[in-house]
Amino acid sequence: MHNSNSTAQPFGGMRRKEREITSREEIDGILASSTVMNLALSDNNVPFLVPVFFAYDGTAIYFHSAYMGTKMDILSRNNAVCFEISVDQGVIESDQACDFEAKHRTVIGFGKASLIEEMAEKVKVLDLIVARFTDRKFPYPQGSLDNTAVVRIDIDAIKGKKHGF
Repeated sequence: MHNSNSTAQPFGGMRRKEREITSREEIDGILASSTVMNLALSDNNVPFLVPVFFAYDGTAIYFHSAYMGTKMDILSRNNAVCFEISVDQGVIESDQACDFEAKHRTVIGFGKASLIEEMAEKVKVLDLIVARFTDRKFPYPQGSLDNTAVVRIDIDAIKGKKHGF
């Protein structure tokens, strides 16, 4: 199923319904307000988790990487990914030790990753990622472009959760 507007629950519904974010606008706001995404991959039943800078264009999530390394090796064998973005983290204290809770807004999604090969599209995505950090525009040396992998995650399912707001 490819539906970037999906709020499907791949592993069942959310247990604490009052914490579920059902508004796609609120989910998109969380995606827009963070620069780091935790990317989960799996290879031969072994999990691998890595933080990456990312961009979101309203339909897909993008990140860049070197072509060589564990992340790209795993993606070449298994392009199914899970991603997580959290913002506004904190602690909600209590008078009871076991009643402390995490304050957060979190988005978790599932999708399929694919390499972007076309150079103009790579540059467009790199511009989206750089724009998360600065308004400045940069030229990309051809050697850097040739050595940089740009990956698109087509979102199959996405959900949000918040607590403390």
